[in-house]
Amino acid sequence: MTDPLAEFITLLRPAKVMGKSISGAGPWGVRYAPFGHPGFCVVTDGACLLHVDGADPLRLEAGDFVFLPATPGFVLSGFESVEPQHIDPASIADQSHEVRHGSLEGEPDVRMLGGYFVFDSPDTTLLVTLLPPVIHVRGEGRFGVLVRLVREEAMQTKSGRDLILTRLVEVLLIEALRAAPGDTAPAGLLRGLADERLALSIREMHRDPSRAWTVEQLAKVAALSRSAYFQRFNRAVGMPPMEYLLAWRMAIAKDILDRQDLVIEKVAERVGYSSASTFSTAFTRYVGRSPSGYARERREVRARVA
Repeated sequence: MTDPLAEFITLLRPAKVMGKSISGAGPWGVRYAPFGHPGFCVVTDGACLLHVDGADPLRLEAGDFVFLPATPGFVLSGFESVEPQHIDPASIADQSHEVRHGSLEGEPDVRMLGGYFVFDSPDTTLLVTLLPPVIHVRGEGRFGVLVRLVREEAMQTKSGRDLILTRLVEVLLIEALRAAPGDTAPAGLLRGLADERLALSIREMHRDPSRAWTVEQLAKVAALSRSAYFQRFNRAVGMPPMEYLLAWRMAIAKDILDRQDLVIEKVAERVGYSSASTFSTAFTRYVGRSPSGYARERREVRARVA
């Protein structure tokens, strides 16, 4: 069976994970500036408060896992009221030792592993548009094990390190998304997949994106009337079904143009367009650059990084 969550993460191509041990004791509070990568935090001992900009405050306890697709600014603190110290995430990224907040003496009140994911795909905006701004999972002990494995592997120099690390990150993300409560999530992919009827049609779109789908056909897959399906999909996912299909097709097209040397006609065929010109028009309107221009831009980026 096609798994949209697994495909979603695979298409983003997790490249590496950066993690750091963080602890806090006594009165403490820090404000992290917005960061350019999807962030995560897993609490291993104790408890603390997390207040992500634009979201309700969260009490984090041992075993909790938090994933922030966009990683806006946030405050992390103990339970005493203090003026948070401003921190630039980049300033502590290269520190090899544990980051300690508050009192430096004695045992900390909380220990956690915080960090961020780096994706090889340039299309990480999919995370922001299709996922809730804050994903908080509690009571899943597997996350602590997975994150510790990720951190240990990141410190290795053995052969196969990058491949193992990439696979661990994929598992971690999929576990987090699978465990998140989709039925109470904001409109997006998780909420759509939590609806059994809608999930059937979403899986079919992912299984065969090149098919000339219509709303009527997708409604039939979901065993709903056209109007009921359209309204239910729009309410759950936050966009009409054909707009979601377009977003998925364009994500696939960008991935192909980024990684494979195919003529535009073949790319168009892979994502359900009858001609290269029709595909080019749709791609340019959606992405803001022509397919050939996008592919050239990505090659230049890779050449600079190499």
